Amino acid sequence: MRILLRIALAICTLVQLSAAATSTAWEVTGFADFLKGRFKGLSLTADGILRPGPALKWNASLDQPAVWSLVAAPGGNVFAATGNQGKVFRIAPDGSVSPIWSAEQSQVFALCITGQGTLYAGSSPNGGLYRVANNKAELVWKSPAKYIWAIREAPDGALYVATGEQGRIYRIAPNGKADVYYETGQSNVMALAAGPNGHLYAGTDPNGIIYDITAPNTATVLYDSTLPEIRAIAVDSIGTVYAAAMGGAVATRTTTGTTPAGANPTPVVSSTPTVITVTEQGGTKVTPPDTGKTGTSTSSSAATSNTAVVEVSGVEKSAIYRIAPNHAVETLRSSKTDNVYDLIVDNGAVFFSTDDHGRIYRLTGVGLHQTTLIAEPGDGETTRLIKTSAGLFGALSNPARVVAFGPAASAPASYESQVHDSVSVARWGHLQWHGSGSGLLFRTRTGNTARPDSTWSAWSAPISDPDQALIQSPPARFIQWRAEWPAGNQAEINTVSVPYLSQNSPPAIHSITVSSVTGTNAAKAAANTATSTAAYSVTVTDTGEPPSTSSSTTATQTVSRLQTTQTQISWQADDPDNDKLVYTVYFRAEDEQDWQLIRSRMFENTLLLDPDVFADGRYFFKVVASDAPSNASEFALETEMVSTPVLIDNTPPLVNLSAPVRNGMVVEMDVDAVDKTSPLRLCEYSLDAGLWQPVESVDGVTDSPHERFHIKLDNVRPGEHLLVVRVYDSANNAGLARVVLR
Repeated sequence: MRILLRIALAICTLVQLSAAATSTAWEVTGFADFLKGRFKGLSLTADGILRPGPALKWNASLDQPAVWSLVAAPGGNVFAATGNQGKVFRIAPDGSVSPIWSAEQSQVFALCITGQGTLYAGSSPNGGLYRVANNKAELVWKSPAKYIWAIREAPDGALYVATGEQGRIYRIAPNGKADVYYETGQSNVMALAAGPNGHLYAGTDPNGIIYDITAPNTATVLYDSTLPEIRAIAVDSIGTVYAAAMGGAVATRTTTGTTPAGANPTPVVSSTPTVITVTEQGGTKVTPPDTGKTGTSTSSSAATSNTAVVEVSGVEKSAIYRIAPNHAVETLRSSKTDNVYDLIVDNGAVFFSTDDHGRIYRLTGVGLHQTTLIAEPGDGETTRLIKTSAGLFGALSNPARVVAFGPAASAPASYESQVHDSVSVARWGHLQWHGSGSGLLFRTRTGNTARPDSTWSAWSAPISDPDQALIQSPPARFIQWRAEWPAGNQAEINTVSVPYLSQNSPPAIHSITVSSVTGTNAAKAAANTATSTAAYSVTVTDTGEPPSTSSSTTATQTVSRLQTTQTQISWQADDPDNDKLVYTVYFRAEDEQDWQLIRSRMFENTLLLDPDVFADGRYFFKVVASDAPSNASEFALETEMVSTPVLIDNTPPLVNLSAPVRNGMVVEMDVDAVDKTSPLRLCEYSLDAGLWQPVESVDGVTDSPHERFHIKLDNVRPGEHLLVVRVYDSANNAGLARVVLR
């Protein structure tokens, strides 16, 4: 009963508000719709339920541009590596920040915490591997490579170090002895992960290859991605490999420095990368060919090349792959809109982070095909994720900060919808929402700019009672709503609807065309062929200027009279609200003031008339378009347009012949032709039913209502001959006269 009452109130309110065009509603429902808004302390399930999510426990600012690596140490401390000042920070369990080391190089891309709790860091460019303790760093190994991208601990306590631009993996023994463990032939090894089987997994750039390395210089290719960079790898307890690939729509990595002064950056447009073909040698060892033969790829790294970035829309931008122990590969997620920067595996679920508002998602369900938005920590990119017994941590860049998440609903939460465009100024009905629980507060604001600014209304007073949910924000074109959850509230919503009634807009008439529609007529067809003209037509447009016609430079139109000829009035009109239109057509003579009704309540945009209903003369036609069929009378609007003058001529010219004068074989005579309404266009004669021969007027141009023509016939043999003269006016009415020559 309560629900029915609420619906009834909403309907009554809309009727009272409008009595105009049919109301509509902006409805936000489902995962894709809600994803267009902004989240704070909320999660969004795969089936589109908005509910409290992990609350932001603390947000530690690092006063740097980017965080490249994040690791957790025993005792609850978290360490973050940053650029562009090469600093390493310790973040305590309470979120307090302490810098513990500044490298001589500008970037620290990689961190590793060993099982013994020792922290290692890799600095770039042209840096090395450092052991960091007590706010000091000891150089363990000077890297021959330019970049150190990742560090992983081996089962025996050694460290694997992934490098670029040489694309090698080094094994650093506890005593500092370094050996090349595997050389990929790629430009960069971007990611490392250790499997339960003791294997080392590596992801590369720029050809997006995932390697399974089983021993020094021994590997197989697990997957050759179509995307250029394998950004992150995670392995679960049974040996299933998960990998995040990116870079398909934009070739960039925010790393070191800027383009040197005076340098000319080369645009890099991403496309399907060139794939390196590897061949297995000796049954187990995979040796890639010379990378100099790989051709053009998307990008190796912004750190290795000063390139301008060109965004390419509509192509795959990132993907998440699952590779089973039997090497079967499945794409769990593919996106054309965001990049996936990191992923982790926890209790059968896959967590991953993106560059779209730093959003963090979770893949769960059968086959891991259900995507849940876990959190939106704010603008920027969530570059790294870690999960410990203390909870979930994320590293964000632009600017650099580390966030920690606490239990769901432990802090106030809110959701801010996208801005909705109602196309024209609208009046608002009752806000409606559906879900479970209570205690939510809704607010709205409106404005007439696509983005909220100072001209928008303030957020409205809270709406909490569905029965008293009339939106109080002022009428406007754009609207936005916000939902607020108090701390501890566990309410859920799955649909929010904003009913509204757009302000009625008048119809638009774009043109009026008045033309002569003729059937088959041999005489007129011959005249049209002789004069190379068609039936005259004039069009008036909403610019007020008639277009040029192929038959005349004047805006005056002529309509002729034949048995199969009709006057056709047609117009082009539409309505910005898609309202149904009804038309009324009027006419008046040029020397009259009052409009006379021809036809009313027309729903077609063409009217055919017998031209004989009009006497010869010049006329105007007016079309009135009204949206009354879709609006109540007090809100209906109409628009009118008047044609240019239309000349209607139903009377043929009057043709008079003078007495013929014979002089031997030559016969001469004069023709006097006059038309009361329109100019003459053609005079021609036929002798003894022969072909029609044109005659030009005495003054040289046949273009006036009154013309004189002179006909001279040579080689006319003695005897009787029939001469027929035909004169056309501009309406193609033909006047004829005949004379017998003797």
